[in-house]
Amino acid sequence: MKTYLKELECPKCGKKHDPSRLNNLCACGTPLLVRYDLDRLAREFDPKEWGKRPEGLWRYRELLPVVKEENLVSLGEGGTPVYPLPKIAREYGLKELYMKDEGMNPTGTFKARGAAVGVSKALELGVNTVAMPTAGNAGAAWAAYSARADIKMVVVMPEDAPATTQAECVAYGCETYLVKGLISDAGRVVREACAKRGWFEAATLKEPYRIEGKKTMGLEIWEQFGDKMPDAIIYPTGGGVGIIGMWKAFQELKIMGWLTGPLPRMVVVQAEGCAPIVRAYREGKDKAEFFQDAHTVAAGIRVPSALGDFLVLDAVRSSGGTCVTVTDEELLDTWKHVSRTEGALICPEGAAAVKAAKMIKDMGVISEDDTVLVLNTGAGMKYTELLLERAVNLGSAGLVK
Repeated sequence: MKTYLKELECPKCGKKHDPSRLNNLCACGTPLLVRYDLDRLAREFDPKEWGKRPEGLWRYRELLPVVKEENLVSLGEGGTPVYPLPKIAREYGLKELYMKDEGMNPTGTFKARGAAVGVSKALELGVNTVAMPTAGNAGAAWAAYSARADIKMVVVMPEDAPATTQAECVAYGCETYLVKGLISDAGRVVREACAKRGWFEAATLKEPYRIEGKKTMGLEIWEQFGDKMPDAIIYPTGGGVGIIGMWKAFQELKIMGWLTGPLPRMVVVQAEGCAPIVRAYREGKDKAEFFQDAHTVAAGIRVPSALGDFLVLDAVRSSGGTCVTVTDEELLDTWKHVSRTEGALICPEGAAAVKAAKMIKDMGVISEDDTVLVLNTGAGMKYTELLLERAVNLGSAGLVK
């Protein structure tokens, strides 16, 4: 398998790192980014070849970091559909509103992309045990792919993480621990355990390869839309790896001359009860402060501190995008409305992105003629307990009179 993998680079201090060795953060404490020989790739490869291959994440292997084909770990991830939301679009005063449905991935979320590439590279580099904190979905995805790769997996999650994802981790044979508090508290436990036991820490952005898996969302969007890219992409943001990855994909395509049109405006949406990146954006800061007393029903975006916050903020500002918040009431109302209106049972985080489409239209960030793409990051069926909380028990008496 031909590789164009070149090196790992620190986006802050510029230090280069060897990708053939295990790496976490740069010595300066910054997440590392994978770099490729883009000049050589542009000369030697025609991207039309990607379209001749089966759909899925690994069709883009020239722009992914795994060197040997035997190390590819796959459960059929990627190749998720984009489809219109015409009724919601009319309500919002938009001509074109689309959704990319990442709930179609294995384990039901976009986390499968990062897990596929992260676990594959861990296998290639000889990792025996991977440990990570999780709000639920990432742990379930990494547990599934680690099981397939015969790598031991340990996850630590808040005790109020969705019961479905807790059960998934156990089902995949993952060592699963619950802690009181937030994902940041789980992260402290994982750091200490990895330092003591010699496990490889795969917390968000503490290894370089999860981004590369998430990057393939951007590559697919480019193939699905062509050079007439969406005018705005709305992404529900917790750790922010997806928006970092998509922006990285667009930059790489632009450098190689394969994407020639204007780039989308990248829009962050967070819950009002946990909005560190939105607050930093509004205050003109390059980094976000820890968000105290973080709370929201959308577990996937309940991340009070994101290691890659500066990269997310750069993507938003460089693209001319913006950052907005929604309340839990707004996202839950939208969640119900999208399923009943469009027949799409999305996740609460995806509902936040849909709601944000109306907000940025009302703010004037986009016009009625612009094309807007929202990312639904997971399947709504993974949130059964939240759905059941809102079920109404009417009984059967009225049906059998």
